[in-house]
Amino acid sequence: MTRLSYFLGIAALAAATSAQAAELPAEIKQAGALKLTVNSTYAPMEYRDPATNELVGLDVDLANDLAKRLGVKIVWSETPFAELIPSLQTKRADFIISGISDRASRRETADFVDYLGTGPQFFVMAENEAKAATDLCGKKVGTTRSTSFPVEIEKWSKQNCEPAGKPAIQYVPGENSIDVRNQLKQGRIDAAVQGSETLPYAQTQEPGKYRVIGEPFAKGYQGIMFRKDDAALREVVTEKLTAMIADGSYKAVLDKWGLGANAVAQPMLNAAAQ
Repeated sequence: MTRLSYFLGIAALAAATSAQAAELPAEIKQAGALKLTVNSTYAPMEYRDPATNELVGLDVDLANDLAKRLGVKIVWSETPFAELIPSLQTKRADFIISGISDRASRRETADFVDYLGTGPQFFVMAENEAKAATDLCGKKVGTTRSTSFPVEIEKWSKQNCEPAGKPAIQYVPGENSIDVRNQLKQGRIDAAVQGSETLPYAQTQEPGKYRVIGEPFAKGYQGIMFRKDDAALREVVTEKLTAMIADGSYKAVLDKWGLGANAVAQPMLNAAAQ
């Protein structure tokens, strides 16, 4: 992402929210509730606590705080990652906050308020002999099919494997991050890719099981996704998120989930360059 796109994202968001205090859309205010849906297999962003079956996670905490500030409750539902965008488009969800990356290809029908730094990262089983990312050239690498990561893997492979005379990475699709890690443990793939926000948690849940290879190989943002025609809701949520950053509530949530390093200084509109 360029410095120009970063500052343009901030400027666009400031222009959208500075004219007057944003108000919650009448339909939501009357219902007294937000409809939110998540892909609950993406710990620590959103998942079911194995001990209580409660829906928990960083996104869940942020959404609950936003709802409290908006004076409404949340009606939660769950759906596969591939159904998140359709859920927004068909108004089964008022907005999406569920570990989804801001990408230019997704902005044809939606706007993103970016709130968390992210990036895809290679990892292997601890006993794997790979030391550098280029050791994965020609190997089977799995990731969730409906994310942006397959495209990022292909791009990285073309830039780093093939110019060095090495075979391209063999992409293997998975249904979600749990499925991908299971494929890795079963030896069906040699390595895997997940967002940098999920790997620290996975390593705490299965100590000594995985080893990260290198730094994230692309930079981006996760965003809260809104319908293009829902500017009023986008603006009022942005206003409350800005307040959370200012009063330290946002930092407290990120620190709770071990992702303080992924924080942004302020919300940004459609700021990811990719």
